[in-house]
Amino acid sequence: MLAKRKRNFINVISLISMFIVAIATSALIIVLSVFNGLEDLLRSLNTSFDPELKVEVVKGKSFEFTPTLKKKIESVKGVQIVTEVIEDYAYIRYRDADMVVTIKGVSDNFIDQHRLDNHISDGRLRLHEKGVNYAIVGSGVQYALSIGIEGNIYPLQVYYIKNLKSGTLDVSKLYARRDIQPGAVFKIEKNIDESYVMLPLDFVQDLMDYGNKRTSLEIKTMEGADTAEVQRQLKSLLGESFSVLTNEEQHKDLYKLLKMEKLFVFFFFVLLVVIASINIFFSLMMLAIDKKKDMAVLSALGAQDFLIKRIFLMEGGIIAFWGAAAGLLLGATICLLQNKFGLVGMGMDNAIVNAYPVKLKIADFVITALVMVAITFVISFYPAQLAAKSFSTDQL
Repeated sequence: MLAKRKRNFINVISLISMFIVAIATSALIIVLSVFNGLEDLLRSLNTSFDPELKVEVVKGKSFEFTPTLKKKIESVKGVQIVTEVIEDYAYIRYRDADMVVTIKGVSDNFIDQHRLDNHISDGRLRLHEKGVNYAIVGSGVQYALSIGIEGNIYPLQVYYIKNLKSGTLDVSKLYARRDIQPGAVFKIEKNIDESYVMLPLDFVQDLMDYGNKRTSLEIKTMEGADTAEVQRQLKSLLGESFSVLTNEEQHKDLYKLLKMEKLFVFFFFVLLVVIASINIFFSLMMLAIDKKKDMAVLSALGAQDFLIKRIFLMEGGIIAFWGAAAGLLLGATICLLQNKFGLVGMGMDNAIVNAYPVKLKIADFVITALVMVAITFVISFYPAQLAAKSFSTDQL
């Protein structure tokens, strides 16, 4: 009767071990999938606002963009559109409200890159129409200044502070002012929406008196072109005085931070899995103590101690395998349901997406499975060794 209770107790401990391993494994898969989803979301947002390739000068703020240089860049295989950019801080005013923003003057072919097509929340995407210049403002800027779009009669006043020598007494020479009509509102991401105003290149060129100088070039590659190869060719053409950055390299610090957070969270959850696996250790220890008589029978039949080790390692492996398999299945199911139904929302009215984004990756499943195999082997080794030692003692 006592032996039966012991067996029932060991079975309960084993089931509890499977359950805890399953929960810890599913939590690890879910968290990793959320980080994958957030990374994909950031990439999609950055791709909407930032170019595939961005050319900047290594030293200084601007560079001369000559027709010869333009022709050379456009001759690179894979380059489809080269958009000229002048970007700087400016002070804007609309009726009685004002704020400091980043103005971004872009050449007309910026529209042809179609990066903002799906992010216009008000008005029509345009820089020029019937001889009139139009501004494309972020939704945060529109909200802060209460800018009207359709039927608007008030211009957006743009002020740029000139870099003059000290001692200038005429206040009007300290800044340049130009007026422009608001034409559209874009909505991408809070920090961008509250900071940027897109303007025609010639408008900013005149405002800042920039001439042929540009702060950067934004390049769209042809469909099917190898972006890395285009980047390599541009670097070779432009030399060391220019940097050519991919979309990810333009935000390398952000992506690096996200990967570090994912790594730390992974190790944290692996620690939880290790703690959960301690139950496997205790269940195997109790099993080793309870099965001494059975091991004596195996001894009489001619079994060797390595067989006992293998039996206990397999027992630990079975517990971990079924627990991990159930956890992987549960985690994948929850992620699929989150993708389809948005079970867990962001909890913010002005969030970019309504629910937490998730993305399943085969690599996460493989790594999690390998980690479980390693942990199981380490956890099961001592009980297996103890059982083999007891087995050897019984033989003597």
